[in-house]
Amino acid sequence: MKLDFLTRDLIDAGAIDAMVARDAPTVRILSDAERRESLLRTLAAKPQDDVWLFGYGSLIWNPTVHFVERRVARVMGWHRAFCLSTPAGRGSVDNPGLVLGLDAGRHCDGVAFRISGEIVEPELAMLWKREMLSASYVPRWLDLLDEHGVRFGCAIAFTIDPASENYAGGLEREQVVRRLATASGALGTSADYLFRTSEGLQDHGIHDEDIERLRTEVAAAQAKREI
Repeated sequence: MKLDFLTRDLIDAGAIDAMVARDAPTVRILSDAERRESLLRTLAAKPQDDVWLFGYGSLIWNPTVHFVERRVARVMGWHRAFCLSTPAGRGSVDNPGLVLGLDAGRHCDGVAFRISGEIVEPELAMLWKREMLSASYVPRWLDLLDEHGVRFGCAIAFTIDPASENYAGGLEREQVVRRLATASGALGTSADYLFRTSEGLQDHGIHDEDIERLRTEVAAAQAKREI
C-alpha cells in the first residue's frame, strides 16, 4: 500500500499505524489509550493563551489540522534537525530514512497555526495519531516570538526524545546526506520530505541555511548515483 500523501481521512482511519505495523513490526506503536493520556496531560499544562501549534517540518506544507490563523514564528532553545530515524514511512528497516525533530539548542523559525478553542480536542486527537505514533517525540509548550522578538503566544511543539530508540542526533554529515538521498518507504522518499520542507520554508519567507545546504548536497548525491 502506497500512501504518498497524508490526509485527515488516512490518519483517522489508522493508516499510519497499519503501515508501521506492516513495514517495521519491531517498532512499538503507542496505544490509543497512551496517546489519549499524553494529549490530556499536554492540555492540562496549557497556558492561558489560544492553542497554537508550531510547525517546523512537514506540518508547514501539510498541516492536516483546521486552523483559523497562520503566521511565521520563532522558538528559542530548540533547532530543526534531521534527528529521527524512520524504518517505515520514508525509509525501510534495511535503509532507514530521516525526518525532522526539534533538538535541544539554538532557535528555530517555523510556522504557527492557531486552532479554534471549539475544535481543539478533536483536532489535536487527530494530530496525536500522526505525530505520536511511537514515543519518539515529547510534546511541549514553547513561547512563540514574532519577527521583532515579541512573544505573541505559546504553542505545542513536538520535540525529539533523545532517549528514543529511533533518535539519530549526532550522525556524521555524510550519513545524513546518504540516508536522505537513498531512503524510501510507503510515504515516499526522505529526499522528497527534505525538498518539500525547503519549499515550504521558502514559501513563508524563512531561510534555513542548513536545510538549503542539505538540499544541494542531497540533490548532488542523487545525481551522482544516476550517472
